[in-house]
Amino acid sequence: MPATVDPLLPLLTLVAALGCGLMAGVFFAFSAFVMKGLARIPQGEGIAAMQSINVAVINPWFLLVFLGTAGLCAFLAVVSFLRWDVYPLAGSLLYLLGTVLVTLVFNVPKNNALAKLARAEPRGATLWPQYVASWTAWNHVRTIAALAAAASFSLALQKLS
Repeated sequence: MPATVDPLLPLLTLVAALGCGLMAGVFFAFSAFVMKGLARIPQGEGIAAMQSINVAVINPWFLLVFLGTAGLCAFLAVVSFLRWDVYPLAGSLLYLLGTVLVTLVFNVPKNNALAKLARAEPRGATLWPQYVASWTAWNHVRTIAALAAAASFSLALQKLS
């Protein structure tokens, strides 16, 4: 590993911890009250609101944090693997697998299917509760993984100081 990376590791680890923590907070908000609130309103309104959220989330700020943290974690995963530094490696893998991969494999396909559903469509009465339950369950996984990643990076910071 180039010696030029060494002085940057504390800063990169801090930024990764903050990014993971911020994403854990976003996911937590959805698990703790956003999805519960959407489930309490009439199904057509809930569908329309979630469809709107799914469009609004694709914005530079969210993508910077979500994907920027993923890129940083990928870099730190390689560095930590080569150094066999367990905490940043664990944090990187938790974020990459538990948040990014879960998002791409489970949450995004559910969002894409929901996008095709008309808010007044009769089958929405069946599909909406299933969507909320399944989407939220996978979101719990993302919340826990991002929080555990933030904790791992925090432990790595303690080791670096």
